[in-house]
Amino acid sequence: MKAIVDAEACIGCGLCADACPAVFEMGDDNIAKVKLAMVPKDAEASCREAATACPTEAIKLQDS
Repeated sequence: MKAIVDAEACIGCGLCADACPAVFEMGDDNIAKVKLAMVPKDAEASCREAATACPTEAIKLQDS
């Protein structure tokens, strides 16, 4: 699975980084960033939770 953050849609709430810190982090510009090219298997559930929780739907998940 691959996670993608739409920087234009991100409002910097930080929910994704809280839900799945293995994959997401907040950048210096307060916009979420993806830390890993591919989501580790053990982080897939929390990554899906982060995508679902995103208030602006800025996170997209793609099957690899």
